[in-house]
Amino acid sequence: MSRFLLVVPPLAGHVHPTVGIARELAARGHQVAWTGSEAVLRPLLGPDAEILATGSRLFRAQSGHGLGALRTLWEGFITPYARFTAKALDRAVLEYRPDVVVVDQHTPAGALTAHRHRLPWASLAPGAMEVGRPFRALPKVESWMTDQLTALWQRAGLPPREYTDPRFSPELVLALTGPALTGAEPFPAHFSLVGPVLTERPADPSFPWERLLPGRRRVLLTMGTLAADVSADFHARAVRALALLGDEVQAVVAAPPESLPEPSRLPPGALVVDRAPVLELMRRGELDAVVCHGGMNTVGEALSHGIPLVTAPIRHDQPFVAAQVEAAGAGLRVPFARVAPERLAAAVRSVLDDPAYRAAAARVGAGLRSGGGAHTAADRLEALPRSPR
Repeated sequence: MSRFLLVVPPLAGHVHPTVGIARELAARGHQVAWTGSEAVLRPLLGPDAEILATGSRLFRAQSGHGLGALRTLWEGFITPYARFTAKALDRAVLEYRPDVVVVDQHTPAGALTAHRHRLPWASLAPGAMEVGRPFRALPKVESWMTDQLTALWQRAGLPPREYTDPRFSPELVLALTGPALTGAEPFPAHFSLVGPVLTERPADPSFPWERLLPGRRRVLLTMGTLAADVSADFHARAVRALALLGDEVQAVVAAPPESLPEPSRLPPGALVVDRAPVLELMRRGELDAVVCHGGMNTVGEALSHGIPLVTAPIRHDQPFVAAQVEAAGAGLRVPFARVAPERLAAAVRSVLDDPAYRAAAARVGAGLRSGGGAHTAADRLEALPRSPR
């Protein structure tokens, strides 16, 4: 039996995949614990999870587009969160004494801690921001990100000659994606593209399943939990677009009520909820298309179930992922800030009516599932050395 410590940020989309990996490891007889904000992790992991808390504090909300959003991500979250959790992570390692540390790429302090204690560590890449290198054509941007990480390394008091990019373990990188969504990038042997880790989530008894209308094609509209600062206008346009599709399409809209038009302007039969049981809807075959922001989790889940997409990317790796979906023929991309309701409606109509999109989604989804998900991730983690370096 080995002891695995998972270092994750306080972001639900980053935590959910670790649950599936942890369950697979536990089923094989290993011991698993998490470290991070207990206020965020406990509701997501349940009462029985072992959590070594780092404490909680508010960080600057992610906002903006393009390079401005990237700066907000690093200066408002990744760097200050690494500084805030550094001492707590050191205590967690000393208390738990893990054999292997699994570090989300958004929590570089976990990699620094593992390096300090000479522990084997694996990187977990839940998105395509670093794995797909969407900023390779902008060397100054990549250099700026490297400077942020180098400063963290120096702050941790680690030897400069031993510097290792904390986003990429030299032993194992687990990427929750597949070749169709990363481009033609040749990856080193220690990169394992395991595909999405689809994990059963607690049932939502409040979801009104009885309001799903029989005989309708259904379109899910979801823009993610981090898009609240910019999504209100898009939601208004998207709702008008879905209304243009007519009575044969039922919209399932997962969005905060304040970001939507008044009820009288919603499409006929629309089902509006704060949150939707997305995976269960997909597994039941209740969705025919998804309109989303191009986040890796939503895209991976939809394609794994053979569902085509219309993406309106906002920030970070979303434009890169959306471009890969379109290049694979599994969906269409529209401009988030400028798309008119008529154009968005035409895009949704295309992915609904043209069987080529669904066929491509099924093909890409099969490729993603072939990565092995949690099973392959656990195999690769078990193969790491069990003694300190």
